[in-house]
Amino acid sequence: MGTWQSYDVRDPAAVQPITDAVLAHGATFFDSSPMYGAAERVLAATLGDRRKQVVMATKVWAGSASEGRDQIRRALEWYGGVVDLYQIHNLEAWQTHLPYLEELKAQGRIRAIGITHWSPIHFDRMAEIIETGRVETIQVPYNPREREVEHTLLPLAAARGLGVILMRPLGQGALVRAAPPPRELGFLEAYGLGTWAQALLNWGVSDPRASVSIPATRDVRHAIDNCAAGRARRFDAAARERVAALAARL
Repeated sequence: MGTWQSYDVRDPAAVQPITDAVLAHGATFFDSSPMYGAAERVLAATLGDRRKQVVMATKVWAGSASEGRDQIRRALEWYGGVVDLYQIHNLEAWQTHLPYLEELKAQGRIRAIGITHWSPIHFDRMAEIIETGRVETIQVPYNPREREVEHTLLPLAAARGLGVILMRPLGQGALVRAAPPPRELGFLEAYGLGTWAQALLNWGVSDPRASVSIPATRDVRHAIDNCAAGRARRFDAAARERVAALAARL
């Protein structure tokens, strides 16, 4: 589950029901960043002693080594001394932060290193970093309207054995502001899906090169529906094409 624009609140109690609900419905992967305001701290508070039940991914987002190390120190304190996946957010000062993350990995304080970016302009640079063999995951946008990663990054990640985290699976909400008419969604039932949002989530993770999707929401009902999509039968190629065609018409 993602925390962008959802967990940046003053009081963790405001989002405690979301964390409780998704844990109860099978969520095991959480993603955050210092870019998301208070989200890292708030998520840690809502997880409490359940921290070890989940895979925790966060990021460093800083222009200098000192600022980055401060961010990392705080996150390690919030998450019990170990972060499962530490990512360099939007490649910000990546050459500065990567050696330090490698030191922390050697010490066992982080378990894996990744890179992220939302803009296709930077995908070539991401590919260059992948080729160094120094990162184990990428986080990229992927949905039926944002498919640029299919050209280079997804094939390269598969060839190098990298995990792929899908950001913006619902197009930051743009793809669910309207939905195809119910008569065009009847085929979803065969896959254990009931809503257009679930279809979009399944579309992303049905790509065999994808590892996990991180939709974010402040609505408990939507959060539970998102978890259900993760348990559904994956689309075959024909169903993925059908969903993409429906999305193109919205």
